[in-house]
Amino acid sequence: MNILVQEMPWLLPAMACLVLASGFFSSSEAALFMLNAQDRRLMAVGGPAEQIAASLLRDPDRLLTAVLFWNLLINITYFALVAIAGLRLERQGAAADAGLFALVALLAMIMLSEMLPKTFGLLLSRRLARLVAVPIAVAVRVISPLIPVFHLVNLLSQRMLWPRFRAEPYLEVADLEKAVELSTTDSTILEQERAVLQNIVSLSEIRAEELMRPRMRFVTFSPPVSLADLEGRQPPSGYILVTERDSDEVAGAIPLKQLYSIPPKHLEHHAERVIYVPWCATAGDTFEMMRVQDRSVAAVVNEHGETIGILTRDDILDTIFSFDMSRSERLLKQSPIEPDGANRWRVTGMTTIRRLSREFGVELPETHSVTIAGVVQESLGRLPAVGDECQWGPFLFAVIEMHDQGHLVLRMSLTVEAEESP
Repeated sequence: MNILVQEMPWLLPAMACLVLASGFFSSSEAALFMLNAQDRRLMAVGGPAEQIAASLLRDPDRLLTAVLFWNLLINITYFALVAIAGLRLERQGAAADAGLFALVALLAMIMLSEMLPKTFGLLLSRRLARLVAVPIAVAVRVISPLIPVFHLVNLLSQRMLWPRFRAEPYLEVADLEKAVELSTTDSTILEQERAVLQNIVSLSEIRAEELMRPRMRFVTFSPPVSLADLEGRQPPSGYILVTERDSDEVAGAIPLKQLYSIPPKHLEHHAERVIYVPWCATAGDTFEMMRVQDRSVAAVVNEHGETIGILTRDDILDTIFSFDMSRSERLLKQSPIEPDGANRWRVTGMTTIRRLSREFGVELPETHSVTIAGVVQESLGRLPAVGDECQWGPFLFAVIEMHDQGHLVLRMSLTVEAEESP
């Protein structure tokens, strides 16, 4: 080692600088790509450095190409210096020292420029993203003329390696079922996976209004919104719903569980825009729109453009992964259909016609309503009251409870004709 210090005094400082530079790009890559969607939205309206970081992530391929290019260039230079030092030691008859030097240099590069920097980048992603945004933006700008060349080389290599590769436009349901069957031999797990698969497929048939939280089941806040407005209670949906300034239509949603800390005032600055879907949109299409636009809440509107409910990503996921989850259980914490004597049941007005048909396996009349409450209102021609009764198909409905926010509880019984039919 003394030989290197005497003959090449610049070598070790140069290698140290290269290790630090490589560590910088490694930690920058980890910090920037660790930012989730909420972090990016908040940084897009934050300080200048945060806005630069958010703008870099709008073109992730360009950012990643630049980071990998500089990291590769630095590493090649580093190991070229290691090779020069090793040759110099071998010429001086210190082959053992040359091997030891190469090993130490390799471990230093792995630990100090890869493992530790990326660990810090993952743990302190948002803070580091602010610090590295400006130099990374400069590094990207410097090699911008070369990026199209890199993309062309990448495209040509893909054509050479997989010249006939074609992506399937879609998967058949039978393909998914076969994949589930081959994935496990445990009958219990297989049944659960089949149930999840059926729930996923059913999203293409369930309308948004069947899963949504009705307008009377959530609270909205007009900006400016402060923490005191919540009165110490978390909204049942997990989101603070912010309206437009001049109306009561839902414009944004604040995902409380994604906030690291909740500021005392101006919570509307942390709101993400909601997407708008018609009442007749399927849950599957709504979920796809949420995925593409990176949104967590959809406002369900009627034919007049008025918000009649909201549908959250969590609501759809509950529908997929819960084997017998209903909207009544999710919003009211009670079963939608409960036995109440011989051929009688207590049902909630929120219970859907689809669930009623599935539970009893009877043919039901055509209706534009999707819930029992809607059917009762349609039959009566007015808002129901306690004591009202109506016949609909094979069922007789009697209103027995009328709660706040329009929640109905009814007693349902089968008619004699329905009981005697095979």
